[in-house]
Order: sequence, then structure tokens, then C-alpha cells
Amino acid sequence: MHAPGQYKDVSRPMKDIEHFINGFRVFQKDYFGPDSDHFEPLKKGQNPSTMFIGCSDSRVDPAILTNSAPGDLFMVRNVANLVPPYQMDDALHGVSAALEFAVCHLEVEHLIIMGHSSCGGIKALMDGTCGCKGGGFISHWMSIAAPAKEQVMANLANKDPKLQQRATEQAAIFLSMENLHTFPFIEERIRQGKLSLHGWYFDIEQGQLLQYQPEQGVFEPVGDAT
Repeated sequence: MHAPGQYKDVSRPMKDIEHFINGFRVFQKDYFGPDSDHFEPLKKGQNPSTMFIGCSDSRVDPAILTNSAPGDLFMVRNVANLVPPYQMDDALHGVSAALEFAVCHLEVEHLIIMGHSSCGGIKALMDGTCGCKGGGFISHWMSIAAPAKEQVMANLANKDPKLQQRATEQAAIFLSMENLHTFPFIEERIRQGKLSLHGWYFDIEQGQLLQYQPEQGVFEPVGDAT
């Protein structure tokens, strides 16, 4: 327990929490009110067609960006929207467990990995500033994307750091898509034509979504920028 008086100013945090509680009241009214039956089938279970792997960044909520409703997306969010390669050992694998559940039990038809511009995780990787005193989790996690950084730094040496970061953000998406292929149950579903992989990149500055085109090996805009 915390010692009395340890937190001197709780006015701002309490206002934040009250904002979230009020937001839940709106959600409750919209989805559980007398004029909505949206959750009736969802009370019995979920049946999403799509799994979405996104970044933990507060600016890039997949449900908001895709205008999705409850039940539409099975979601995993982590630092820099990374997927580790398949590995069976005694370690704890949260992303891998979610992939297994989505693919083998929910039988989703699409796996979307969405990165974004100005990603703090990728910036930390580029700057070599991952982690904090007494931590070390971020640095170890971001090592997944190290090959993406190495490739970009080799191809875009001496270029503008912003260009290098953007390139690494997109290369990390492709790397995670490659890692998805290392999971036997994912590869099997792809071979059967029951699962498709998609790489997306959200440009925060432009408000634009780019989609990876495997034939050209590039990210191209989807729709018009606002």
C-alpha cells in the first residue's frame, strides 16, 4: 500500500478517470440502451473476421481509425506493432498466443499489421535510447525490428534521419509480415486460401492510410488524404 500523502496532486488524474467513466456511460447508452441490440449476438460469443496488430500509441486506435464496432476486430497492440518470429520455448509469448487463438479458434480471414509515422518505439530504436533505468523490456522487445533498421541504414546511409525513421517504420511492418509466415498454423491457413496478410501504414501528419503492395514492394495510399 502507498503511504498516506504520497500522491500530492490527484486532481488531474481524477478528472481523467471521470472523463473515461463518462465515456463508458455514453457507450453503455449507445450499445446497451433500449434502442440498441448490437450486443445481443455478442453476448453469446465473438466471430470477428479480422485480427488487427497495432501499436500501443494513443493516437492510432485501430477501432477508431477503421470506424469499427465491438465484435469487428480481434486486436493486439504493442510497442511498434511488432510480431516476433515463431518460437516454442518456456518463455511467455503474448502476441503468439493471440495469433494462435485468432487463427486456430476464431479462424479469422485477415491479419492486418498497421504501423504509423512518428512511432516512439522505432525512434528509440533508431536513436539507441530504448529502455529506462531498472527496465530493459523495451530494448529487448525492439530487437525484433533490428534487421529492419540495419537494412534501412545500409540502403539510406547519410540520408535525413526522418526519412530513415519512416523507412524503418515501414520496413518493420514488412519484417513482422515475414515473421507471421514462420508460424506453422498461419502458413497452413495461407496455403489453404483461408487467410490473407495485410500491411498498413498510417501517416499521422497527412491523415492518410498506405497499404503494402507486394507486387511492387511499396506502400501506396488508400483513398484521398483529408
